[in-house]
Amino acid sequence: MNSSAVVIFSLFVATFLTGDRTKNNYRSIDNTSFKKGEVLKYKVHYGFINAATAEMTISPDIYDIHNRKCYKIEVIGRSVGMFDLFLRIRDTWGTYLDTASIITHKFYRKLAEGKYRKHEIVDFDHINKLARVRTFHNKKKQWRPEETFQIPENVQDLVSGYYYLRTIDFSGLKKGDLIKIDAFFDDELYDFTIRFIGREELKTKLGKIRSLVMAPVMPENSLFDGENSIQVWLSDDINKVPLKIKAEMFVGAVEIDITDFKKGN
Repeated sequence: MNSSAVVIFSLFVATFLTGDRTKNNYRSIDNTSFKKGEVLKYKVHYGFINAATAEMTISPDIYDIHNRKCYKIEVIGRSVGMFDLFLRIRDTWGTYLDTASIITHKFYRKLAEGKYRKHEIVDFDHINKLARVRTFHNKKKQWRPEETFQIPENVQDLVSGYYYLRTIDFSGLKKGDLIKIDAFFDDELYDFTIRFIGREELKTKLGKIRSLVMAPVMPENSLFDGENSIQVWLSDDINKVPLKIKAEMFVGAVEIDITDFKKGN
């Protein structure tokens, strides 16, 4: 995982918070922030240099996964321009998100970054708290044996957790408040903490928008520069649309900015 694309899309972190419990062991989450058919478009750039485009889409159809109704959500990233000549990126990340409990039932990613390739499918069994992982062996052109991992309650993947974040009520948060995060990624469980920075008006291609600002608490590392080296902006309204991500790296600032928003129905 050494390409900038993985760093960028890993910023769409997954989150684990307590939800209401139901008799079938699934929580129930009230979601008014997003619906099927939603489309979000972004540009990824280093200063004035456009490096990639990204699109986050919710299918207009509802899918049945593990006997649960699910949204199908995909994040597609493509390198562009001169950047495409040096590192050609064609990535797809996807999740099947439970429409009622806002947890993932299946996660997949198919990465093509330069010569690097990875195809992975993760099935989540929330009743037995297991993640079953299959990866494709590119040289042998066959699937490797399935691996099984223990997972905590309501754990998310990188895509589904970001959408769950949009269902949280931020009205009671104060500057400096922390949100705890659990994520399953690359066969490992990760503990994250996000600090709520506050509210501000953000200038975007769609106009000036009131936004919520937060930053993952990062350990000391050789990639990101400073305490709030990664910042995320969500619209401060019912939709909580992801507007911007900025990562201050030692090699310079990488930014993801929204370019278009189509509301679902």
